[in-house]
Amino acid sequence: MTLNLEAVSTLLSDLDSTRPAREDLYEHFHRTPELSMQEDETSARIRAELEAAGVDVRPVGRTGLVAVIENGAGPVVAMRGDIDGLPVREVSGKPYASTATQVNEATGEETPVAHACGHDFHIMGLLGACLAFQQHRDAWQGTFIGVFQPAEETAAGARDMVESGIAEAMPKPDVYLGQHVLASVPGGAVATTAGPVLSAAASIRVVVHGKGSHGSMPELGVDPVVLASAIVMRLQTIVSREVAARETAVVTVGAIHAGTKSNIIPASAELLINTRAYNSDVEKHIHEAIERIIRQECAAARSPQDPEFTYYDAYPLTDNNVDVTAAVRGAFDAYFGEKSLDLTPVPASEDFSIIPDALGVPYTYWGIGGFADMANAPGNHNPAFAPDLQPTLDLGVQAAVVAAAAWLTTKDT
Repeated sequence: MTLNLEAVSTLLSDLDSTRPAREDLYEHFHRTPELSMQEDETSARIRAELEAAGVDVRPVGRTGLVAVIENGAGPVVAMRGDIDGLPVREVSGKPYASTATQVNEATGEETPVAHACGHDFHIMGLLGACLAFQQHRDAWQGTFIGVFQPAEETAAGARDMVESGIAEAMPKPDVYLGQHVLASVPGGAVATTAGPVLSAAASIRVVVHGKGSHGSMPELGVDPVVLASAIVMRLQTIVSREVAARETAVVTVGAIHAGTKSNIIPASAELLINTRAYNSDVEKHIHEAIERIIRQECAAARSPQDPEFTYYDAYPLTDNNVDVTAAVRGAFDAYFGEKSLDLTPVPASEDFSIIPDALGVPYTYWGIGGFADMANAPGNHNPAFAPDLQPTLDLGVQAAVVAAAAWLTTKDT
């Protein structure tokens, strides 16, 4: 089987004529980002655009959407586009920069919001692909499914769609696809690789207990600040002494909270820990080691109470299927030529794989370049992150269509 470039050309034949409208719509999404699980207006606008083109759109959960475009017998290809913004004040200097604020329903606090991770490009890439497949049915056969997923930034959106019945809302896909705009990929290029491509990650809230006392009488208390300090140093030995050199892992203590006054020994301390790994067994070992070390340090410090562990913001490993990745890479090579590159695994994390794993479907995930000036490009989540409008906007549509076309427009050789 080989990619049908003539069919792909037909599917992408509207890029020039639709560019002004797509740029306007992109700027709308960029100006009006919404927080995770609160993407009500974003979801409504996506749905309106799809329904205006005659696409069958099905809500899944509060803000998730599934667009199903059936076009006869053939493969079923699904693609994810995440739609949420971040609680960040944008400083990109773009004329269409976000000045939006939104009340966080979880905290009741108003916060600035920005698309500082590029999800507005993901919306537009998937939306453009849906419209291309809807409007050029003579160029392909099968079923294309667009999954507009909320709350990637909090690792809640994919799980919410699974729990809200995404399996019943669409035909079971043969493959599941996803893409992300990155500063680490050259502008105008696409990049992918087989195997682990994004790390598994989890955050752990740990509370260790001491015994309060006056600072002048430490012998009457158990100091959780000293205990927490000892834990931080001991945790550094996990990666250096318990993880094989051939593996990659990170253990970060991002915050310690304890006490209110210099001469009071507090009764407890809180540590916020983050872990990253490209291997599920390594991740499991790291978590077991963290709990083992903390429990033993608490015992050594005479802690009067067992430590408490709360795991949250858990992201699974993104492990690209070899066969699916080979098919997409072949299509990218055929269409993009020298701009089809190898993707270096990224030490960031995603909830992308939760849906295909729940459905029992193989997947692949790739990066698209967002900046011509890579040397000065801000990274994802930076308040200045706002990729070049073009060619990034067109590239998102092209990559989505070409990848899906590896199944939907192939021809015998």
